[in-house]
Amino acid sequence: MNNFTPREIVSELDRYIIGQKEAKRAVAVALRNRWRRQQVPAELRDEIAPKNIIMIGPTGVGKTEIARRLAKLSQAPFIKVEASKFTEVGYVGRDVESMVRDLLELAINMVKEEETAKMQIKAESNAEERLLDLLLPGEADRSPDKEEQRQGTRDRLRKLLRLGELDERFVELDVEVSNMPSMGIFSPQGNEELGLNIKEMFGNIFPKSAKRKRIKVSEAREILTASEAEKLVDMENVTSLARERAEQSGIIFIDEIDKIASREGVHGPEVSREGVQRDILPIVEGSTVNTKHGAIKTDHILFIAAGTFRYGQAL
Repeated sequence: MNNFTPREIVSELDRYIIGQKEAKRAVAVALRNRWRRQQVPAELRDEIAPKNIIMIGPTGVGKTEIARRLAKLSQAPFIKVEASKFTEVGYVGRDVESMVRDLLELAINMVKEEETAKMQIKAESNAEERLLDLLLPGEADRSPDKEEQRQGTRDRLRKLLRLGELDERFVELDVEVSNMPSMGIFSPQGNEELGLNIKEMFGNIFPKSAKRKRIKVSEAREILTASEAEKLVDMENVTSLARERAEQSGIIFIDEIDKIASREGVHGPEVSREGVQRDILPIVEGSTVNTKHGAIKTDHILFIAAGTFRYGQAL
């Protein structure tokens, strides 16, 4: 997909969106330029900044769909936010930096899924061995003759397991359960990470314990495969890759940007709207946002803003 020319990108978008040739061409050129930036020497990449885009048009013409399809085409982390939901720093509400944090969380989930898929075969193999251990518990007699007999039985069980003939049999499996009491954690809007950190803190105070359950082999296979895949995935590496992907290829679509635009001769809420504009501007131009996974730079994130805009509004 990264080798698509702007013409080919527009052709792909034409399959889903009717008209809007200028908007399609603008996003296609932006995507192509992003790919070309990756081909230049590393020392020159920081000199090439993305050209952010603003789309103006009434509701329903395809502004959001163009951005969404573009993200799928480039397999890039993509989030859609509404500018009207943000408030100026110092006011109660959702701060503008949260959209960057949300983008990073999405990128982490994307990379984790990809890495889990890579480890799927090994995870299934490990899960199979653990299932065989459950189906054939260890014996006190480990003599060579008994061991050979045990291995033969294990091989026969493995064959039946792969054929699915043991799926309805029951096994006892230790399943992790959390000892954390049920509680609601409320944090001020704009401090979502505060609530998450409090939950993590309580999670460490109340560690998980294992509870033995009697479940079918088919269900146990899924639980064990997921458990083994989680062990095999290096979350530090996942976070590092996700942070890079969010910084280099992330797309943030800011809808309803006209809702925070100034209106001539109007006072009151306009102060807050102008404050949101001032808070968004440095992020779009390029800044560093702190997250619980480390700092993330917004210099090369592609921002696509959209709004209807009416006479008398200015941004």
